[in-house]
Amino acid sequence: HKFFLPAVGAIPLLIVYYVDFGATHVLVPGFMQNWLQKTNIDLGLMYYAYMMSMTIFCPNSINILAGVNGLEVGQSIVLGILALINDSLYLTMGPPASWESHRFSAIIILPFLGVSAALWKWNRWPARVFVGDTYCYFAGMVFAVVGILGHFSKTMLLLFLPQILNFIYSCPQLFHIVPCPRHRLPKFNEKDGLLYPSTADLRETPAKSFFQPILKLLHFFRLIHLEYENDKMVSCTNMTLINLVLVWMGPMREDKLCNTILQLQFIIGILAIIARHTLGALLFGHDNLWSIV
Repeated sequence: HKFFLPAVGAIPLLIVYYVDFGATHVLVPGFMQNWLQKTNIDLGLMYYAYMMSMTIFCPNSINILAGVNGLEVGQSIVLGILALINDSLYLTMGPPASWESHRFSAIIILPFLGVSAALWKWNRWPARVFVGDTYCYFAGMVFAVVGILGHFSKTMLLLFLPQILNFIYSCPQLFHIVPCPRHRLPKFNEKDGLLYPSTADLRETPAKSFFQPILKLLHFFRLIHLEYENDKMVSCTNMTLINLVLVWMGPMREDKLCNTILQLQFIIGILAIIARHTLGALLFGHDNLWSIV
């Protein structure tokens, strides 16, 4: 019910989009225009299905990448800052036609950042306030609303690349191809105060046979850590971005782990904005940001 709950909230949002804007076409990349003999394709109802999927994904993706003090609120603050950077680019260098949409985005994001910053003060390590699912759904829907009604939903999804990668990385466990414990949070070691990657037990419930070679391949590329007993897999690290950072960088304190993931989110977001306005121009022959330059 938590997965589909945002879809109910999306109904009035999509009605507002239909009345206010209603565009359901997407541009065709330049190298395909001669082949298709058109510059855009009208997706119709499929575009509304895409937007509803976005309202389901944004809240749940923040909720999945969670469990470390300050991470849910911290990643939302970083996403808000990245959205404001994108808005600022359009409001300073973009065409006048884009100003209203990005003013709307800034008007929503600024107070959201204010309340989130106050919450983060109490939620960061060592946390005295915990946010649970409520804040994750609130934050995710803020970004879905801004992306859809601000008419830059595809750019917004680019800012969610770490969340998208975390979801894809988690799929083998989410779909029970690999055993999925109820909680996949890192393990806390009381002796040194550090967090270590948590593991899934493969003894009683081994991974699906077709996926076991893939687990070995992931282990080879250091995307998971496998443990063996008598040449038999007995455990693997849980497939979340949080555990992956610990596999790559070793045990660390909770606040350092959170800050590392937030830095990764910010760097990927900046690169996504740059790619949006450079590769986009190469693919489509123009970019909205540079249309009046």
